[in-house]
Amino acid sequence: MSSPPAPSRPAVLVARAVFPEVVERLRRHFEVEDNPADEIFDKAALITRLAGKAGAFTTGSERIDADVLAASPSLRVVANMAVGYNNLDIAACTARGVLATNTPDVLTETTADFGFALMMAAARRITESEHFLRRGEWDRWAYDMFTGSDVHGATLGILGMGRIGQGIARRGAHGFGMKVIYHNRNRLDAELEGRLAARYVDKATLLAEADHLVLVLPYSPQSHHAIGSAELALMKPTATLTNVARGGIVDDAALADALRERRIASAALDVFEGEPKVHPDLLTVPNVVLTPHIASATVATRRAMAELAADNLIAALTGGRPPAPVNPQVLLGGVLPPR
Repeated sequence: MSSPPAPSRPAVLVARAVFPEVVERLRRHFEVEDNPADEIFDKAALITRLAGKAGAFTTGSERIDADVLAASPSLRVVANMAVGYNNLDIAACTARGVLATNTPDVLTETTADFGFALMMAAARRITESEHFLRRGEWDRWAYDMFTGSDVHGATLGILGMGRIGQGIARRGAHGFGMKVIYHNRNRLDAELEGRLAARYVDKATLLAEADHLVLVLPYSPQSHHAIGSAELALMKPTATLTNVARGGIVDDAALADALRERRIASAALDVFEGEPKVHPDLLTVPNVVLTPHIASATVATRRAMAELAADNLIAALTGGRPPAPVNPQVLLGGVLPPR
């Protein structure tokens, strides 16, 4: 008597090139369509690739919106390899019973390191001085050559006091003796404020008092252009601004104008509106440090992000409970509802 056919395995899409060993791990559980050429899929191509897929392993470059979801009726899980998930329409996912997951915690300390490094680079005019040197213009010492501003003992302002903001606060307060002020949608409890040596202030006070302002808030329609012309006008002319949050939180055109006119001293940006495109005016001002969204880019951290995204995908499609659900209301007793 012949054996019954083996049950078919769920099919998943790995939308971007990731660590090969992570793809091979997924292949032990699923039928995997991967993308080793690292092609960027437009909406039509993404819909085509998602046909028949139960899961998607995505990055910030894939937009999973209501149209994509409607065209992908078999999709049950979207595992985003990022802590942010503004590329996912969470309301639409939830309405269709599609679980969304992300990768929090594993990138907190690395991103805080990088945010602090960017802030220091802006304060000490690292990019400006390096370009000066590379152009062959350094031929003498001068008392005021690329004089910047101190970080130690200065006032560090943090807009957005989640995990990464708290990491930056710890570095500033305990490593550099900075006075830390912050503004957040919800105030931290007193015990945590004490451990961080951080003082809660309103947004206007934050902008007016910070010598170095670091943005670490999530992107949402409410935080779009949270820093624009009016907010920049409240900052000190000697202040720096660092954005390691998300593009769109800063009005990049307004920032370029403020930098050109020296209404603030300098800025450091790892994220941009419409990235990977960068507002052309930002490329013409000297007093800005620009990096291509690499705050989490260490081998160990990116590997941990990929593994956590895989953990989420495997658990969701094999009856387990994913470790990092964004819309946990989709889960029913730890198992996704059957289709």
